[in-house]
Amino acid sequence: MASDLRMRLRLLVPAALVLSGIALAAAAALAQPTPRPASPIFGVTIPDGYRSWHLIAPALEAEPLNELRAVVGNDIAVKAYARGTLPFPDGTVLVKLAWKHVPSPEFEPATVPGRATTVQVMVKDAMRYPETGGWGFGRFVNGEPVDEAQHQTCFACHEARVKERDFVFTRYAR
Repeated sequence: MASDLRMRLRLLVPAALVLSGIALAAAAALAQPTPRPASPIFGVTIPDGYRSWHLIAPALEAEPLNELRAVVGNDIAVKAYARGTLPFPDGTVLVKLAWKHVPSPEFEPATVPGRATTVQVMVKDAMRYPETGGWGFGRFVNGEPVDEAQHQTCFACHEARVKERDFVFTRYAR
C-alpha cells in the first residue's frame, strides 16, 4: 500500500510541475502587452496618451489634401519650442492629427473636422536615426502604419523644405 502511494506520488508530482509550468507560461503570455503597430523603416509607434499632450499649432491644408491638422508635442517638445531650442533635443515627439475639413452644420462660416485621415509621428533620437537628421517617422491610417514606400518619402520632403529648422515644418502657435 505504501509503495503504491509512493508510485502514484512519483507520477503526480512531475505532472503537477508540468501543469503549473504551463499555467505560468500562459499567464505570462496573457500579461504581455500586445505589440503596437510600428512604422516600416523607423519602427515608430503611436505614443500612449498623445491626445492629452499640448497643442503646438493647428494648420489648414488646401486642396488636394483638404485637411484640418493639429500638431501636439510631448513635454520635451513643448519646452524646446518655448525656448526656441534648435536642434530639438532627443526625446522630442511630435504628433500630427489630420481630418478632412467640412462645413459646420451648426454655423455655416465655420469649418470643422470631418473624417480622420492620418496620425503622423516624429521622434527625435539622433543615435537611432542618424541618416534622417535624428528623426524617425511614422504615418498611420486607422491605427495601422502605411507602407514602406510612403515612409521613404518622409525625410526627403522635410530635408528639402525645412532643413534649417531641424527638419520640422510646424511653427509654435503662441
